Amino acid sequence: MSTNPGLFHFHGGLHLQGHKHESMQRPLQNAGLADEIIIRISQHIGEPNTPMVQPGDHVKRGQLIAETKEFVSAPVHAPTSGIIQRIEPRPIAHPSGQLDHCFILKPDGMDESGDNPLTHTSVDALDQQGLLEAIRKAGIVGLGGAVFPTAAKLATALNNGIDTLIINGAECEPYITCDDSLMQNQAPAVMRGIQILQIVFKPRHTLIGIEDNKPEAIAAMQQALQQLELNDTQIINIPSVYPSGGEKQLIKILTGKEIPSGQLAFDAGLLCQNVGTCAAITNAIDHHEPLISRIVTVTGPGVKEPGNYITPLGTPISHLITQAGGYSVEHPKLIMGGPMMGLDLKSDQIPVVKATNCILVLDQKEQPEVNECVRCGQCAEVCPANLLPQQLYWYSKARQFERTEKYHLFDCIECGCCSAVCPSHIPLVQYYRFAKSEIWEQRRKTYKSDRSRKRHEFREARLLRQKQQDEERRRKKREALAKKKQAAAQTDTAQTSKTQTVDAVQAALERVKKRKQEQKIQPKNISNLTEAQQRQIDEADARRQKNRND
Repeated sequence: MSTNPGLFHFHGGLHLQGHKHESMQRPLQNAGLADEIIIRISQHIGEPNTPMVQPGDHVKRGQLIAETKEFVSAPVHAPTSGIIQRIEPRPIAHPSGQLDHCFILKPDGMDESGDNPLTHTSVDALDQQGLLEAIRKAGIVGLGGAVFPTAAKLATALNNGIDTLIINGAECEPYITCDDSLMQNQAPAVMRGIQILQIVFKPRHTLIGIEDNKPEAIAAMQQALQQLELNDTQIINIPSVYPSGGEKQLIKILTGKEIPSGQLAFDAGLLCQNVGTCAAITNAIDHHEPLISRIVTVTGPGVKEPGNYITPLGTPISHLITQAGGYSVEHPKLIMGGPMMGLDLKSDQIPVVKATNCILVLDQKEQPEVNECVRCGQCAEVCPANLLPQQLYWYSKARQFERTEKYHLFDCIECGCCSAVCPSHIPLVQYYRFAKSEIWEQRRKTYKSDRSRKRHEFREARLLRQKQQDEERRRKKREALAKKKQAAAQTDTAQTSKTQTVDAVQAALERVKKRKQEQKIQPKNISNLTEAQQRQIDEADARRQKNRND
């Protein structure tokens, strides 16, 4: 285990009670299969998936059941074998109780494996693009909570070049211990995933940040590191300050670098990956296993036996509550995630998805009364993004969304520090989420409108171009036809003239020939006639002379 004497600090943050020991008192367990599996068709940030199977189809564990070919996407696979009974809207993890289309899978209890979409020889036989394609086919997303498709993130980072690889083991939010349990129980898989990322990016340095309240995890990771003997790789224990697990905050702690507003980590040559994502990469590359399960923490004062469970994706939360001994309070409050950034759930029939790291069960209490802002400034003091939460609150409440963007609304990581210290109990983060959603909706409408306008303009331009091409084609056809007619007329005239000339010449020649013949024949005829006449005359004279003599 090593420490970094050059650790840095980010602005603000809170020291919170961890409540970690409750769920770490029991070993990691398998949640088993529920009677009904509810698999959300899209479980990532990006383009939605399209179902690849239909109701009535029999699927096997690991079989591809939904995907899209878009770049920012992640396919979904069947977590076990069984029959797809329906595809229908079901409640998902959203404060409003929003519905989304889900596969309803009835497990057959056989847990048979299907045709593996990740079959390949070994990591040594894959180049960079081959590794990224295997990660994409496995449906891996960021398991730290962002659920951004990992292959898309890695491909973009690869184009920028990575100097430092940062592995996030700082599970800073209270109650959540799924990453702690993962590092303690599957440290070799996490370290192997780090090694695969090093093969892809060849970084000069690799920094693994783990909070100092996880000594067992740090020891297990250190042992796994020694076994693999990775070069230029260092495990660093960092202070337990919330939200040290935020990407920009962890980068600040480990490197001292601040990522400017509007930029991403790999713009500065840095790439962050969660330890859960690293383990999923190992399963995909070495074991040819898509992302069909994850470790989920079930904890809080509202359950009898808190713990961590290896849970198939699509498992209803009610099944996990049963595995944890059931509810211990009469009016439980369910949260997916931690108490700071988690989402309130309307029921326990909501399924586990790739983003589900924790199910927190609290005792439903009367909400404190919300008062007017007293402008105390405590929210700005604890904001780790160094924002002005008070101003963001006023402009979000007044729906002046352009002003919120000027105050860098989208730099807010929704950590909840401001809400936690607000003496007026104003749910500040809810206002920021509202403003973000409204801005995204406006942008979506603007994008669709612009796209429709561009498509209309393109269509009009295409029709005009087609009309011009048709007119040009008709003009050329008319010109060609006119030239053809002109050429034909000229040919006819020339032929007629030639024929007339030939006929005139021929007639003249015939006349000349006839005259010549007449000239030749006439003298001969005349001469012959004169001699004949002379003979007749002579004969007549001779007869007359004879008659006289007689």
